[in-house]
Amino acid sequence: MSGEELVLYGMGSPNVVKVAVMLEELGLAWRGRHVAVFKGEQFDPAFLALNPLGKVPVLVDPRLGRPLAESGAILIWLAEREGKLLPGTGEPAARAEAMQWLMIQMGSVGPMFGQLNHFQIVPAGSEPYAFGRYRAQAEKLYRLLDDRLAAHEWLAGGAYSIADIATLPWAGYLERHGFNAASYPALVAWRSRLEARPAVITARRKLTELFEEQATQTRRSAGADDLDRFFGRTEEVPPADYSSIVRA
Repeated sequence: MSGEELVLYGMGSPNVVKVAVMLEELGLAWRGRHVAVFKGEQFDPAFLALNPLGKVPVLVDPRLGRPLAESGAILIWLAEREGKLLPGTGEPAARAEAMQWLMIQMGSVGPMFGQLNHFQIVPAGSEPYAFGRYRAQAEKLYRLLDDRLAAHEWLAGGAYSIADIATLPWAGYLERHGFNAASYPALVAWRSRLEARPAVITARRKLTELFEEQATQTRRSAGADDLDRFFGRTEEVPPADYSSIVRA
């Protein structure tokens, strides 16, 4: 392992998980710093100095010399830092394919699956059109992933890459989103292969040890104002019942 310790700011969300997996795949020494997002710590001046958008994850890498936000950018930085898990410029076609599937995760899988999560939080019937729309979009993306993996071992074709790492944590929502796993056999088989990788196992264990107890405590103690701030509700947005978050 490198003697330089990296610091990962975050909690147990998919975008944090994929950075932790990447760090483990590369064999880099790192430690976690929990950000109590349900209590608004991401809006504290100290955290905003790391990422003005007030979002996790953020990586502090002494070799970079500045904090780095946005999980996709972090994966690319780490891949290029170590020369692994992303084909180099000498393999332009393979590199472009890996970047394409990373962008599919960043631009479609993460946002759509995240929005479906949001509309599953509020009581049934609160927003039937919105829930139906995001469920349909999620179904389309799950089908895209399954079709791709039925024809290729890895998302970017020839090799395991940051595209697989980025998408894995989001693929874990398949059953939670109400889809039948048997209808997506290639996606489920790919997910199982990745979850068995030592780096993934270690990353998930470390995140549980680092963040789970603190995250549970802050989530369960979050008040209505905390949840409104977390979900970005303003006076122009009607109130919603987020109590399922506190009970989880």
